[in-house]
Amino acid sequence: MTNKLVLLFLFFVSMAFSQTSLPLIPQPGIVEIRNGHFIVNDKTVIQADVNMPETQYLQQAIKQQTGLDLKIVAVSNKPNKIALSYTTTSRKREGYGLMVSDKNIAIYAEHPEGFFYGIQTLLQLLPSEKSKTIKVPCLLISDDPKFAWRGMHLDCARHFFPVDFVKKYIDYLAMYKFNTFHWHLTDDQGWRIEIKQYPKLTTIGAWRNGSMIGHYNDQTYDDKRYGGFYTQEEIKEVVAYASQRHITVVPEIEMPGHAVAALAAYPEYSCTGGPFEVGKQWGVLDDVFCPKEKTFTFLQNILAEVIQLFPSQYIHIGGDECPKTRWKACPQFQSLIKEKGLKDEHELQSYFIQRIEKFVNSKGRKIIGWDEILEGGLAPNAAVMSWRGIEGGITAAKQKHYVVMTPGSHCYFDYYQGHPKNEPLAIGGYLPVEKVYSFNPIPKELSKDEAQYILGAQANVWTEYIEKPQNVEYMIFPRMLALSEVLWGTSNPEKYTDFQNRMIQQFAVLDQKGIQYSKAIFEVTTKVNPSPKSDGVLFELHSANDSKKIRYTTDGTAPTLRSDSYDTPIPITKNQTVKAAYFDKDKQQSAVMEQAFYVNKATGKKITLVNPPHENYSNGGPFTLVDGMYGNRSRFGREWLGFSGKDLKATIDLGTSETISKITVSVLENQGSWIYYPNGIELLISNDGQNFQSLQKISLSQIKEVKGNVVVNFKSQKGQYIKIVAGNKGKIPEGNPGAGADAWLFVDEISIE
Repeated sequence: MTNKLVLLFLFFVSMAFSQTSLPLIPQPGIVEIRNGHFIVNDKTVIQADVNMPETQYLQQAIKQQTGLDLKIVAVSNKPNKIALSYTTTSRKREGYGLMVSDKNIAIYAEHPEGFFYGIQTLLQLLPSEKSKTIKVPCLLISDDPKFAWRGMHLDCARHFFPVDFVKKYIDYLAMYKFNTFHWHLTDDQGWRIEIKQYPKLTTIGAWRNGSMIGHYNDQTYDDKRYGGFYTQEEIKEVVAYASQRHITVVPEIEMPGHAVAALAAYPEYSCTGGPFEVGKQWGVLDDVFCPKEKTFTFLQNILAEVIQLFPSQYIHIGGDECPKTRWKACPQFQSLIKEKGLKDEHELQSYFIQRIEKFVNSKGRKIIGWDEILEGGLAPNAAVMSWRGIEGGITAAKQKHYVVMTPGSHCYFDYYQGHPKNEPLAIGGYLPVEKVYSFNPIPKELSKDEAQYILGAQANVWTEYIEKPQNVEYMIFPRMLALSEVLWGTSNPEKYTDFQNRMIQQFAVLDQKGIQYSKAIFEVTTKVNPSPKSDGVLFELHSANDSKKIRYTTDGTAPTLRSDSYDTPIPITKNQTVKAAYFDKDKQQSAVMEQAFYVNKATGKKITLVNPPHENYSNGGPFTLVDGMYGNRSRFGREWLGFSGKDLKATIDLGTSETISKITVSVLENQGSWIYYPNGIELLISNDGQNFQSLQKISLSQIKEVKGNVVVNFKSQKGQYIKIVAGNKGKIPEGNPGAGADAWLFVDEISIE
């Protein structure tokens, strides 16, 4: 087709925009559906440069997906072809056009990336089943992405995954137009990359003599030798495989913390000299690289080999969760702080990162690190990966540093995606598909100029509780689909139902490929709201299919086809247990949702907080504390509010003066996740909401004695307002998990009787 016709095609596409019900994810930017179909059959040819990798990819993908083995030709003047046609436009490098008429299919692009993404869109229009003839709807598409960094991360240090699965993972990224694979290769629990100059990194550092089993709180271990590593040839193989799919592999070599596996192999680069063993427990360990000259030589030699293997612009150097315990106790490095005129150990870490950055820059590359690298001063050319929230990203962008947003609130795919009772064991948290889809990587706090420093975002898959490839699949699907549309720039949270419908249509593709995925969206999900009468709560039930097909009971018995059909929120005014399930075609189609309610004088009442919970653990907002539901202590998912470094200051308005004699407060401790009991709790009462009288103070030792289930009985008092103050532990003391970081305070139900 001539350039004149191409430009005419683009003009018509630019004039048309209509949302489509086609199962395309991510949704293309501009779509026009037309009448008619193109028929793909065994006579259809692919017209393209036979030497172009994308041509071979398209041929193989169509054969694998449909069974049709289409011939490749350089030129064809006949109809019934799929053409890959170069065009010169102002389109972005990854942009493409797709035109389907009843005669031909044409993909237009200026660069190979554009052809590849156009092919992915075309493949989504084809059925995932073998067929001799395939109908493709006539349409016009013009499309390009919003964000330059569209990433997925995989932790292969906590649990090791073979090369074949890593390639599958890359294929999954390619299917949904991600372009960055962040490969987490080293940590306390294992070193996974061959470094020829330091062979003990893999002969020793790649193997641990046992692992945690169950949750961190259980403190239970097996004694099985566990490990593995990637040879440099395997690394090259993976990088080449990803490159063919236009995916950049960004390696992560952790420093100065998360280094125990390396120190087990080479203890001379520690502060104490060891000996060490590769970490068995999850969490953060105290022993880190020490900033002495021979350590920098060691790390630079490692990075020199890494840079040879990975052509990525960025090398990830970690920089997160580095305890300062060993540095503080080391006279040599306290002298270094004075010698360099550094303020404290945080500036010493900044000095460490800047030394590494100079070396990486000398090799023509740049560093990227977790947002802790902001502490003590950011290295001049460093990019920041903002994980503890969006604040680090905002700070870095305002300083004109590039940022990849990956906050736990929306991007941690190791969190639960359904009700913890029905899900595999996870680290905690609660991140359903809909919340992922609501993510906006550009914070509203940034100006237009500052927003240009947001490269994009990625999801992180930490694998402490994810042992096998099928478990990885389960945790990323279908949440990865939501993130792909966010990063492509076409998500619209107000039209989540449209996305959900397209996502559900994609499940047939996942089934055909044998990919495990969560069906949590089909569960009966719930929401609790205050009752307008202030006499308890209203319990809403939802299903992605049809909420009217939910059956429920309120007496604790299992729901059946004869149970009540759900149509309006269920009033909860007394202690009771609701059970519900989705039924269709005369069969139960979902797991049973079970929720116990414990109604008291605080249930459903107005509650205000001085400090809001952290966005990672804010499900339900303040009302979570008075919704009548107690959180699960072993699977702290959606029922808990989390406060990072901040106190709980809550005031409950009972609506009228009440006589009370008992208050219960639930708090949680899980030190491996940096969750600590409060330093103390104070309960206060007031009649006017202004002048409060202390009822009782509970000490830390008392809280520990009752394992966080604080029940306080006292002489009857009358009042309308109850205030609960729980003091956050603040900065975690040395010698404890997370030392130097802000402690988490987790609080759930507050009961008043």
